Amino acid sequence: MSLMLEHKQGLLAGDGTLPVKMAQYAKENGFEVICISFSRDNLSQLKKYCSKVYSCHPGEINRIEKILMEEEIKQATFLGKVNKSVLLQLYKFDSRAIEILKTIKRLNDDEVMLLIVNEFEKAGITVLDQTIFIKNLMIPAGVLGRHKPTKEQMEDVNYGFWLAKEMGKVDVGQSVVIKDKMAMAVEAIEGTDKCIIRGSKLAKNGASVIKVSKPKQDKRFDIPTVGLRTLKTMKKYKANLLAVEANETIIVDQEKVIKYADEHKIVLMAVSL
Repeated sequence: MSLMLEHKQGLLAGDGTLPVKMAQYAKENGFEVICISFSRDNLSQLKKYCSKVYSCHPGEINRIEKILMEEEIKQATFLGKVNKSVLLQLYKFDSRAIEILKTIKRLNDDEVMLLIVNEFEKAGITVLDQTIFIKNLMIPAGVLGRHKPTKEQMEDVNYGFWLAKEMGKVDVGQSVVIKDKMAMAVEAIEGTDKCIIRGSKLAKNGASVIKVSKPKQDKRFDIPTVGLRTLKTMKKYKANLLAVEANETIIVDQEKVIKYADEHKIVLMAVSL
């Protein structure tokens, strides 16, 4: 790592396994992790690896910054899913967060996150590349399981990759659902899983899900991530191919994900087009 890392690390944690993995790897490598959690689903796991865990709403900017300052945190990492629908819960935001949001022309992920990152950096807190502690979870190009794509599926993947990149340019979403070279769904504020449900219902059977990084991806936030929940959603709604962007996507619990894909005849692949 070219960056000199502080012994004490801050973790701003959303849903899922990914923040837990970061805390685990950091602790195993001798770092102390102070966590501010925006979720309840992984609290017990985070407490195993973090010396302290605080629960906050993402809109409590003053409280979050106060905790980081009091804990003398100089470096922090954002990891885990924070549902975009929190932007519809303005009554939970503090006055400072409201003032920040008022300065934004469009409430896109990148614009919101960049302003939050800038606020932290004004306070002397550097927000790190999300992958620093979990580079081993990034996926190289190739088919990851037993099942290989058909020619028709690859045509859907090629189209979906292009379409998702175009959506990423305008910061709408990172995932699309394709069937027979037609767009069934494009991810918006609802997130990847609900995009998969919506698109797969329209496709009825055999949809392809493609997830990519944005063309100018800021690695401090919103690195594309998939995991077992993604595959389970696909199985339930009869989507049978997941393609992610190689070397730009994190797959959490890779062995379990590949095993699940093999057992349920889902094509799992990483592509670079």
